[in-house]
Amino acid sequence: MHLSLEDRMTEFLKIGDGEIAYDVTGAGPLVVLVPGMGITRNTYRFLAPALAAAGYRVATMDLRGHGESSLGWDSYTRTDTADDIVALIEHLGGPAVVVGHSFAGGSATIAAAQRPELVTAIVEIAPFTRAQKPDLGGLLSNGHYRKGMTRLMGVALLRSIGLWKSYLDHAYPGVKPADWADYMAALDKDLRRPGRMAVVSAMGASAPTDAGAHLGGVRCPALVVMGTRDPDWADPRAEADGIVAGMPQGLGEVVMIDGAGHYPHAQYPDEVAAAMLAFLKERARG
Repeated sequence: MHLSLEDRMTEFLKIGDGEIAYDVTGAGPLVVLVPGMGITRNTYRFLAPALAAAGYRVATMDLRGHGESSLGWDSYTRTDTADDIVALIEHLGGPAVVVGHSFAGGSATIAAAQRPELVTAIVEIAPFTRAQKPDLGGLLSNGHYRKGMTRLMGVALLRSIGLWKSYLDHAYPGVKPADWADYMAALDKDLRRPGRMAVVSAMGASAPTDAGAHLGGVRCPALVVMGTRDPDWADPRAEADGIVAGMPQGLGEVVMIDGAGHYPHAQYPDEVAAAMLAFLKERARG
């Protein structure tokens, strides 16, 4: 089962001069799903209904300058996204579990550390939460990692939709969702709107140092979900373990999704949902 954007009613939260697009499905404790850069909230089209069916009220939001959210923001950092997440939780009546993918994984960390009364738990999927250093050895020895990094660097420099789509194809190794062609066609259409790739480039250039600085301030349970074939790191498990090690002892745990790339929630939604639900049942309050 999945929910396309056409199946859901978009609502808008005004923040300053901009608007954040979101939708809500289900009833129960609030879970906010936040996508990574260069994609829309439709990345959660499989995970959101699974969480709603399990008894959660699920909100999915578009990042600034993505999907149906507005352009023209002053900046596009993880801290900005954390502020948007907090605003949405307050608007919907929190507290909430915050799920952040990739770029937004770091935003989940910031939101949890800055507003602990509003965030009951965080789930970071393939997150960029720590400062990154080029892994020269990995680039030489790991072709899967090298191919991913060269495409991402090309996107940042050239703002190329073609390179971004090539990266996405690589970041879904092996199995792809059944609606892959339609999903990519819709994403291509969105990214060709004026200004969209400039936002992607700005987010790609935003270092996750702001998120890393808040790891030690997290006070809620945290789950890091990482694919074993994520091309964004030479050693995905080591990156996940490093994020957990930066948090207070005993708060974080790691689940590896075998065979998944950078988008495990879309490649293997059943496995990710099962891991999340077990984590939330055992460790999340509220």
